[in-house]
Amino acid sequence: MSLFDKKLSELHSLLHKKEISVSDLVDTSYKRINEVDDKVQAFLTLDEENARKYAKVLDQALGLEKDHGLLFGLPIGVKDNIVTKGIRTTAASKILGDFNPIYNATVVEKLNQAESVTIGKINMDEFAMGSSNENSAFAATKNPWDLERVPGGSSGGSAAAVAAGEVFFSLGSDTGGSIRQPAAFCGVVGLKPTYGRVSRYGLIAFASSLDQIGPITRTVEDNAYLLQAISGLDPMDSTSANADVPDFLSSLTGDIKGLKIGVPKEYLAEGVSEEVRKSVKDALKVLEGLGATWEEVSLPHSQYALATYYLLSSSEASANLARFDGVRYGYRTDNAKNLIDMYKQTRSEGFGPEVKRRIMLGTYALSAGHYDAYYVKAQKVRTLIKQDFEDVFEKYDVIIGPTTPTPAFKVGENTKDPLTMYANDILTIPVNLAGVPGISVPAGFVDGLPVGLQIIGNHFDESTIYRVAHAYEQATDHHKKKPQL
Repeated sequence: MSLFDKKLSELHSLLHKKEISVSDLVDTSYKRINEVDDKVQAFLTLDEENARKYAKVLDQALGLEKDHGLLFGLPIGVKDNIVTKGIRTTAASKILGDFNPIYNATVVEKLNQAESVTIGKINMDEFAMGSSNENSAFAATKNPWDLERVPGGSSGGSAAAVAAGEVFFSLGSDTGGSIRQPAAFCGVVGLKPTYGRVSRYGLIAFASSLDQIGPITRTVEDNAYLLQAISGLDPMDSTSANADVPDFLSSLTGDIKGLKIGVPKEYLAEGVSEEVRKSVKDALKVLEGLGATWEEVSLPHSQYALATYYLLSSSEASANLARFDGVRYGYRTDNAKNLIDMYKQTRSEGFGPEVKRRIMLGTYALSAGHYDAYYVKAQKVRTLIKQDFEDVFEKYDVIIGPTTPTPAFKVGENTKDPLTMYANDILTIPVNLAGVPGISVPAGFVDGLPVGLQIIGNHFDESTIYRVAHAYEQATDHHKKKPQL
């Protein structure tokens, strides 16, 4: 049995009994990466020399009488749009191909305080724009369950690295489903926290009102540990919420008797495959057996979520990505005749096609003749979508549905059809527009490919999500299966 087959709490116990060392864990991680990452291609940058040095420092600290936290010594991968001091951070874009940050994101500082070990930076869709991890400027990550299929996106590398056993857990970011969708495709647990629960300071922005950093792990319990470590108010982030951080682990009781579940009819409608629909219904039977009740509900404005999201996120992206101009940092063209030409050439050569597509869409939506017709209208619809969730949460504790309409699709299958690719996030996008938390947990398999169950909670109620997810996980064994690489 690999050390990575054990729960976080088990590893913590082994470390403190000195049956294993931090160096053993780091060795296990790099050994696995050397074995399988040429196939999976989850990592863009490894920080092996520093990780091994730090592991030796932590091994020395184990001998001291000190209370070490549960993340102590554990190897983690960090999505490459989260800045790390001294470790190359590219957002999987040519325009940031040689960017070496001089500071850490707040979540990285929190992980350092928890004494976890950063193994390296993980592949993603360029600037987090994509649903398949095929938009990276450097490599296309593959799904460990089937190397001919995508791992999802944009945090596809983060999910694939955990599923393949390369790291114990990872950080991703979720703008329209970018943690939950790859978690579903790769058969792992991925949580998008409430907007404001986790600091965005040091996250390279795509759409600032939607982006949220979150944990990807193998079990719900491990997910709760990681969220506990990275949550909290941050004075460096004006959108960080001054909300109490509860003890998420105390909610993992397994008791969901009397819990009320709402199942949106829109989430099981046309477009969702019959097999995925069946996996959700099977999960609801499990939850019923544990004492919960469910009823069909409606989120009527969900049908407008996809259009609303792409207008708003692209508009914010066109503003956020204006800073990448070849002047201060990152890639600069060698072919410029003058300053204006330098801007144009740098951005034309540095950005990939999907990033250009969204910048153009956003610039159009924000332009003088179209601002009211598109951007303002999309903001009004966003308010209606948020109201739909608030109405349901007045009567129900959680909302449950599938994470994705289908299991993972084949590499290259949707690259020439952007609208089909965008539709892969149709079940996850409303959660980001409303700012509420959602988790994807393994809920079975279709033709050997994982399927995800999405559990959505009210604002800052991750505890209830974890309670339901953990009860379901303990009653099933889907999370115990691993891909054979």
